[in-house]
Amino acid sequence: MPLSHAERPLYEVKANLFKGLAHPFRIRILELLAGQSEVSVAELQSETGLEASHLSQHLSVLRRHRLVVSERRASHVYYRLADPRVARLLTAARELLLGMLAEDGDRLDDARALPALPGLADTDLPSVAAAAPAAAAPDAASPAVRA
Repeated sequence: MPLSHAERPLYEVKANLFKGLAHPFRIRILELLAGQSEVSVAELQSETGLEASHLSQHLSVLRRHRLVVSERRASHVYYRLADPRVARLLTAARELLLGMLAEDGDRLDDARALPALPGLADTDLPSVAAAAPAAAAPDAASPAVRA
């Protein structure tokens, strides 16, 4: 069913949210902010290894998409997440990624080695065996599902 004229703006807003997330450094910046109440630009630059101009561009995109807010104090600028739900979105994305990579042990190990996210304990992360989808035969007690 095609989008109605009334629905289109909402989907555009959603798409723009994900455009704001659509770069590895922006996700890393958000993850750094998710772990603390606020982070200075100098700390973000040190943690990401980005040149100041590149970091500034990424922060500008994140501000434009309302994912972060900034505050200037004297000669320093501090950033924080605009909404705590951004951290939950990052956690959900990490969990989804780990589930998707569960069949690829090497890539799952790489993903598990990423810096921890607040609210996602190591015990919540799937192991390769536990996260792989089960290919069991249908249970005789459960009704068969037909496509």
